Amino acid sequence: MELAHSFLLNKEAYNQLGEFQKAEFVFEWLRFLEKLLPATSRADIKEKQSKLVEQLISLLTSSPGPPARQLIAKNLAIIYSTGDTFSVHQTIDKCNELIRSKDDSPSYLPTKLAAVVCLGYLYKKLGRILGNSFVDTVGNILKAMKNAESQGRYEIMLSLQNILKGLGVAAIPCHRDIYKAARSCLTDRSMAVRCAAAKCLLELQSEATFMWSTDLDSVVTLCFKSFEGSNYGVRIAVSKLLGSVLVSAVTSKQGGTASARQNVRKISFEEALELLCTGFLRGSSGFLRASGDILKGTSSVSRDVRVGVTQAYVVFISTLGGQWLERNFSALLSHVLDLVSQSHPKAVQTQMDAICRRRCISFILRATVGGLLGGKAQIATAKEICQAIWKLKKVVDAAMSDSNVETRVGTTDVVASQHMLICSLEELGNLIQNLGTTAAPVLQDSSTGVLDAVVSIIIHPSISVQLAAAWCLRCIAVALPCFLSPLLDRCIERLTALKSSPEAVTGYSFAIAALLGAVRMCPLGIPHCKGKAVMTVAEDLLRSASQNSRISIQRMQSGWLLIAALMTLGPAVVQHHLPRMLLLWKCAFPLSPKDLETEKSRGDSFTWQVTLESRAGALCAIKSFIVHCGGLLTDEVIQRLLPPLPCAVALLTQLPSLTKTYGNPLKPSAVMYRKRLYELLTLLPPKSYEGSFSAVLKELVLDLTQPDNQMSPSAAYLPSLCHQDELNLLGPLLQETEHRFIEEQLFLVNSIAGGSLEYDPYSVYERAAEGGSVPKPLPPTLSIIGAATRLFGVIFSHVPESQRFQVLEQLLTSIKQTKGSRQQIVQQNVLSAFSNVLKHLASCKGNLGSEEIRSCALTLVMSALESSNPLLRCSAAESLARLAQVAADSTFTAGLVQISFDKLKSARDVISRTGHSLALGSLYRYLGGIGSTQHLNACVGILYTLSQDSTSPEVQTWALHSLSLVIDSAGPLYHVHVEPTLSLVLMLLLTVPPAYAEVHQSLGRCLNALIATLGPELQGSSTTVSALRASCLLGCAVMQDNPDCLVQAQAISCLQQLHMFAPRHVNLSSLVRCLCVNLSSSYLLLRRAVLACLHQLVQREAAEVSEHAVALAKDSREDFSPGINIREVGLEGALLSLLDKELDPKLCQDIRETLSHMLISMGVEKLSFWLKLCKDVLAASADFITVVSVDTTQEEEGAQGDDEFALALENDEKLHPFPHPRWSTRVFAAECVCKIIGLCENAGNAHFDIALAQEMKQRDSRDDFLVLHLADLIRMAFMAATDHSDQLRLSGLQMLLILVRKFAAVPEPEFPGHVILEQYQANVGAALRPAFTSETPPDVTAKACQVCSAWIASGVVSDPSDLQRVHQLLVTSLTKIQAGQEAQSQLYNEGTSVMEILAVLKAWAEVYIVAVQRQKKQSDVNRPPLVINIAEESCRDQISSVDELLELVQADLGNLSKLWLAALQDYTLLTLPSEFASQLPAEGGAFYTAETIENSRPRYQNSWALILHATALWLTSTGFLVGDSDEGLTNLSRPVTPTTMCQDSTSRAAVKSPEDVNTDRFHLVLGISVEFLCSPRSDAGMENITSCLHALRVLLDVPWPRSKIGSDQELSVELLNVLHRLIVTRESPDIQLAALEVVRQILFAAQEHVKEKRRSAEVDDGAEEKETLPEFGEGKDTGGLIPGKSLVFATLEMCVCILVRQLPQLNPKITGSPGITSGKPQLLSENGSRLVSVALGILSDVPAVCSPEGSIAVLPTILYLIIGVLRETAVKLPTGQLPLTVASSLQALKGVLSSPMARAEKSRTAWNELLRSTLVTILNFWDQDGAHQELDEGSLLTAITIFILSTSPEVATMECLQKCCIEKFQSAMESKDPIVQLKCYQLLLTIFQYPNRTISYPYIHSLASSIVCKLQETEKVKPENSAELQVIQEGIKVVAAVIAVAEEEHRTQLVACFLPILISFLLDENALGSATSSTRSLHEFALQYLMQIGPQYSLVFKKVMASSPPMKARLESAVKGNQENIKDKATPRHSKNPGKSIQLKTNFLF
Repeated sequence: MELAHSFLLNKEAYNQLGEFQKAEFVFEWLRFLEKLLPATSRADIKEKQSKLVEQLISLLTSSPGPPARQLIAKNLAIIYSTGDTFSVHQTIDKCNELIRSKDDSPSYLPTKLAAVVCLGYLYKKLGRILGNSFVDTVGNILKAMKNAESQGRYEIMLSLQNILKGLGVAAIPCHRDIYKAARSCLTDRSMAVRCAAAKCLLELQSEATFMWSTDLDSVVTLCFKSFEGSNYGVRIAVSKLLGSVLVSAVTSKQGGTASARQNVRKISFEEALELLCTGFLRGSSGFLRASGDILKGTSSVSRDVRVGVTQAYVVFISTLGGQWLERNFSALLSHVLDLVSQSHPKAVQTQMDAICRRRCISFILRATVGGLLGGKAQIATAKEICQAIWKLKKVVDAAMSDSNVETRVGTTDVVASQHMLICSLEELGNLIQNLGTTAAPVLQDSSTGVLDAVVSIIIHPSISVQLAAAWCLRCIAVALPCFLSPLLDRCIERLTALKSSPEAVTGYSFAIAALLGAVRMCPLGIPHCKGKAVMTVAEDLLRSASQNSRISIQRMQSGWLLIAALMTLGPAVVQHHLPRMLLLWKCAFPLSPKDLETEKSRGDSFTWQVTLESRAGALCAIKSFIVHCGGLLTDEVIQRLLPPLPCAVALLTQLPSLTKTYGNPLKPSAVMYRKRLYELLTLLPPKSYEGSFSAVLKELVLDLTQPDNQMSPSAAYLPSLCHQDELNLLGPLLQETEHRFIEEQLFLVNSIAGGSLEYDPYSVYERAAEGGSVPKPLPPTLSIIGAATRLFGVIFSHVPESQRFQVLEQLLTSIKQTKGSRQQIVQQNVLSAFSNVLKHLASCKGNLGSEEIRSCALTLVMSALESSNPLLRCSAAESLARLAQVAADSTFTAGLVQISFDKLKSARDVISRTGHSLALGSLYRYLGGIGSTQHLNACVGILYTLSQDSTSPEVQTWALHSLSLVIDSAGPLYHVHVEPTLSLVLMLLLTVPPAYAEVHQSLGRCLNALIATLGPELQGSSTTVSALRASCLLGCAVMQDNPDCLVQAQAISCLQQLHMFAPRHVNLSSLVRCLCVNLSSSYLLLRRAVLACLHQLVQREAAEVSEHAVALAKDSREDFSPGINIREVGLEGALLSLLDKELDPKLCQDIRETLSHMLISMGVEKLSFWLKLCKDVLAASADFITVVSVDTTQEEEGAQGDDEFALALENDEKLHPFPHPRWSTRVFAAECVCKIIGLCENAGNAHFDIALAQEMKQRDSRDDFLVLHLADLIRMAFMAATDHSDQLRLSGLQMLLILVRKFAAVPEPEFPGHVILEQYQANVGAALRPAFTSETPPDVTAKACQVCSAWIASGVVSDPSDLQRVHQLLVTSLTKIQAGQEAQSQLYNEGTSVMEILAVLKAWAEVYIVAVQRQKKQSDVNRPPLVINIAEESCRDQISSVDELLELVQADLGNLSKLWLAALQDYTLLTLPSEFASQLPAEGGAFYTAETIENSRPRYQNSWALILHATALWLTSTGFLVGDSDEGLTNLSRPVTPTTMCQDSTSRAAVKSPEDVNTDRFHLVLGISVEFLCSPRSDAGMENITSCLHALRVLLDVPWPRSKIGSDQELSVELLNVLHRLIVTRESPDIQLAALEVVRQILFAAQEHVKEKRRSAEVDDGAEEKETLPEFGEGKDTGGLIPGKSLVFATLEMCVCILVRQLPQLNPKITGSPGITSGKPQLLSENGSRLVSVALGILSDVPAVCSPEGSIAVLPTILYLIIGVLRETAVKLPTGQLPLTVASSLQALKGVLSSPMARAEKSRTAWNELLRSTLVTILNFWDQDGAHQELDEGSLLTAITIFILSTSPEVATMECLQKCCIEKFQSAMESKDPIVQLKCYQLLLTIFQYPNRTISYPYIHSLASSIVCKLQETEKVKPENSAELQVIQEGIKVVAAVIAVAEEEHRTQLVACFLPILISFLLDENALGSATSSTRSLHEFALQYLMQIGPQYSLVFKKVMASSPPMKARLESAVKGNQENIKDKATPRHSKNPGKSIQLKTNFLF
């Protein structure tokens, strides 16, 4: 293929190839040339032009295939347009010559066609440059058309279209000729030719004015004729032509010249509609003929004409556009409504015809109003429709007021108006449902009166209208759930009031049923009592049915309808009515068959009708129960359902005789009864009605083989009959298109027009079809077949084999006995039933049975496989494969395959060949590569041959489809065949004419399957793989150029697969171009393919895709998506606007996912772009101007209001990228903003730090940060939160919540001490306020509460008045929930009030927690404040705001605490396991009711944790000492009194004491916490766990709960175990720290308890001997600790767990040595250090809880751990500071050594021994190899000092130990490190000063002299830095201390020794000036000490001075110098600034 990539055709390579390879090679070269020519310079083209043209012309004459001829033509056109045009006329003449040729042989045809195509492209590209030659050319082409066959006519039409496009207005001379030719082609027998003619005429009408002026009528009539017998493609093309011609006629700009003006006839919009109306009502026949038919009463318009005209209406209105429609909607509405009512009095309008028309009208309204109008215009439209309904109602009322009952029901007016009403109501319902809550203004507008209009229509005499009104009410309720309850009440009340009117009974019961069906779609539900009310009404209707025979049928039907609808409310509601319903069910049928017999003898026609209707209703109610309340279907209930079934079946068998006896009136009821019974039996377990199998089967066989009428119920079966993939074979009617809604009717043969609500009123409560449109049940006579086939599938699989055989025989006989179309119907029914049998058997792994049954089944299937009906052939092929699957016998399967092989070899007819070829494919699909390769080879060989049968495109299509199934199923086995198959596919793609679109579609499926088979191998680089890959890409290219949209869609999905497997080899740029061009295609399937592909591409290469799209949009001049401006808003914006217009739910989902992927990939890089997109969508709200006025109460908003007003004005400009987006699009935009914030959070801190962001932005202006867009973000959140749409409000509040949480702490750099969000307080307040109004739905209020609490808790609001404003909102919500449920209007389910109450309580809890935490922090910080006044003020501000917040909460704390406790109590009840259900209070809890238990659980789950924390804080703050709150707990102002702590309020005779109340509350908090912490679910939020732990810690902050825990050891141990498990399973350091805090509190509680016991024991036994005191504390007198029961053991476990996790070396098992290891010490992380520190603190407290013996048992462990931590973390820090862990371990060591147990008599000896060995361990640390360089000696010396000073003397005074210690100090003094020396001196100072001389003296004796020597050495070497200076100063202090403690006789010597040293440090006056700061400081320090010592020891001082005059002189000069220095310093200060000293004093006072 690479050889084909040259400028000129490579003849050498070309000639070496085979015939087929040549075609491929040429096509590849032509493709390359097409890309190369536009990029080549003009000069290069001119240079080789003649050679190139010659090559192209020679290809043109060598019979090229359709894709090649198109490329030849394109390339020639490009060459002439960029190169020279001198030889163009030769080329044109050559083409004309080829066309004139008389050669008619098939081999010459491609050349002729190529010439035609070539002319078209030349004229299209060169146009008027070619002068007048076009006259001859067009003449020549038109002449050739006269005897051309269909392919020629097709190409000629397309070529003429191109010629017209190129010549434009210049072609006027030929217009009439072309028009004539195209007219004849528009009614051609070939559909492809009709399409091409429509395209040609469409091009013609843009210049040929006569088409839409003088000849308009004939063009319109011609289009109607063209619709006759058309297919989908023709209808699309012709309707586009018809619509466009009419648009030109309506909007024509009148010509300038007089002559033109006379010819042009401009018509009005109404006239254009009238023209379409004639086609809709009279079809394609002329007016006279039609009127004649009408007078005879025989008129019937063919359906395809009507459907075509309907599409033309849509094209006409869509082309005129949305604004135009807005202005003229009333005219359009009255016109389309007339279409359904217009019927000549004599013309009998059948029900079918009416349904068909109604569908068309609904489609016109839905496609135009739904697709073209924005929200605001739709609201106006809804009002228009409502006006129309009022007008129609007046007509009906006038007719109904006629007194004569007989005449009034049949009045023409009523009949004519009923269809108009149905269409209006359905469209009104659809409109309102799509508008959602934004439709509120329509319903609140009293002048329109929508609800009154709809409710008043409910009592219309026609059932169809009543159902439409009921459906409309349902839509209103779904859109605006707040109307659901009031509407139900209104209907129930009217039904009860008008019980005696038949219309009212049926109408209002339909309405109630429809409204009940809407409840599932409204998450907020309805109050529980409504279910009871409906049940009561239903029972009443059923009871009173027999009282009045005039309305007994209506009452029966309505009663059961209401019960059936009630079942949709689900088990929670139904379980309360179940007994009554089962009773009614039981009474609906006679008790025994005998009673049935007596009934039969008694009844008449009317009573039987009532009975059958009643029983059908009962059956339907039970069916509804089983479908919607599966949870209640226990064995017991099933047993209660069964008794009436035998009677129901018995009645079924008697129906034929009843209908015989009583005639036709009974027929409809009988059919309905059968259908209902079949449906119910299908749902029940077959075992439950085994006895009735035979009877039911007999009836089923009758139903299947004796259809009542001649209808062919094709559509009813499609899903069940054949596989989804085969729908493609049956034509595009069955594929999903935008016109599916109306196209469906064309598939239904004869008189069926599809379904309608009146056929089955029960479907009014069923879940709506996709897209939420009205359900369309088929007529009962049809739908009963569906029910029968399903039940047949179930029962047949359960009957014995003998019976199976009989039934199949019977079915075969009945097929043989019928003839013609009737036989097809029976065959279809039987096959459908049998295919259900096979499905059922396959799913339950059953077996069909013996050989004879199999052969019988085979006969049945084979006869259908050769039926003339394609649907039957498809289903037979499917059944054949399923039969083989169920038989699971390889010989049987091989036999089946052989039958098809033989048949295909011999048969020549299309039917057999298509059926059997599909059978082969199906067999492969169900049995996956049948196994043997020769089967595969044979199968592929046959399918190859069939697919090349060019005489029959149908055979090709089926064979290729089958081949694609084989490729898919054969998997790796198919690899051998890949190359030949790919060649075959390519050959066919290059040769099959494009008119055979279905062949191309099958080829596309094959190519797709081949690419999937090759899979990742396509990435390979071998020549074979490269060739295969090139072939696949070539195939895709051919398909992309195919005119059929389905083929293009397949090309895209093939490229998508190729991109998945070999991304490097797919040209992304051209693929993206293709996707962008088709993005707004009018074909749904093509758009779906585009989005599926985009979805895949953006997951891998979002940025590239986006860039390519924008680049291509900028480059291209034409051919780009209309209506989507990629240039301005990028691909993302284009997708957003498509999302807004798109109506298909699946496609919308794809768009959302694609955008989400693009957002994730590029949201942060293209931040401004995305935010602008979202802002544009949100700001384009239709009612934004009203939003601005939401809040004008605050002055600060003035300026902002102006901004917003400006923004609203911008809105009106037409340039807005998203005019009036739908609410769902705006919700999506809001969700995108939330996602963007989340993405930025992961992208770096700069997004949330304004100073950093500004700095980085200055450095690089391309950088972009979220914080810089904060104003926009807040504005978007504000706009969304204050919208009319509730969904959008929720999204807006969510966005606000995220913004508050993320930006609360961001400081404002311009105003230090303030945060950035402060400036938006007004906006936040204004966004929140509307959510607290009374009419706001509870879910919005709940969300707003969450935002409120987050806003208050964030600390942004500091101003008391602002704080109060937001706080006031929470106060209003609190008062609202306290008022109780009866005070609230009951609009929603009780569960919603639980949601609201808990949201409010949770919000208050959060605020209270924050207030308390801030106060605590404040009290910690309240040290003496700073000097600077500003800081002082801000500090005061803060204190005041903290107090302010707490005060605000404090005011409501009394009520809150009661509500919190009640909520916690509810939560505990709801978390009880199911076995305790009986203990739950019958009427519910404080807030939830018994019925709402299930949906309340998640709500409590969501909010209990914060409420628990807040409750614990409140209990702590009251110290558990509240006396009177027990009354409050039981007498809440709530409808349901909360039961006090699981006791029923009635049993509480005695008032509880405060102690009991406290105990209950304590156990409540403790119980909830332990229950949750024992097994927190894996998805439990971290915040829930931390809240729980904080609550426990807070609880134990006060003495009373501590005493409870301390005195109950089991409870303490249990708690510790729970916390231990938590620490082991949760890695979060926050959780572990919080848990340790609780452990510390528990230990503290135990200590207090032990102390208290000891104290009371001492008091009691004060007189007795101390020895007899019992031992308190753990370990008693044995010292044993029992794991599981010991508090100490549990505590140690926890601490060890924490320590070993942080320092694994502490675990002897890990290190493998029993002692502490000698590794390198290490620093822990900050979190690790904190954890270790807390754990050590806990360890040091453990001995206090033990008895003396117990303490001995635990001491080794504790010491090991403390010293281990010291050893492992004693790292030398350069600053000399101690790491936190070391400080903690020293602290803990001190705590342990000072423990009273060390002194206690019983334990002293053991303790001393253990402590000595610990000291030895520490001393040994020095001796470990090389460790002392790493270890911090200071820390170890401190540890030794602690031992020396804190233990009893006998520990450290032991001689050898003492000696060791002294050595360590000695070596430390010799250290080179001044920090170590300093530490050493400091420690020695404390030892020397220790009062116990036995301890201090040995150290003084050993070390004092060394210190003195050290100081003496300093005389020579003066200190150089501050560290050395500190060491000397400390040395001086130590020596001074020695002097102080020395005995009198030695003191003199010491002083005499010390003075010279001090004096040696002094400097004289001269030296003082030049001294370093260190020596000067030493001088001052020494002088100070001399001043002190002089007076103290004056005798010695004088003596020394006298003995050494130089010393005396030195001292005197130093003193003198010092005094002068002081004088110098003091005098100038006073003179210069007398105020300064005062300042200093005042500072000092602070």
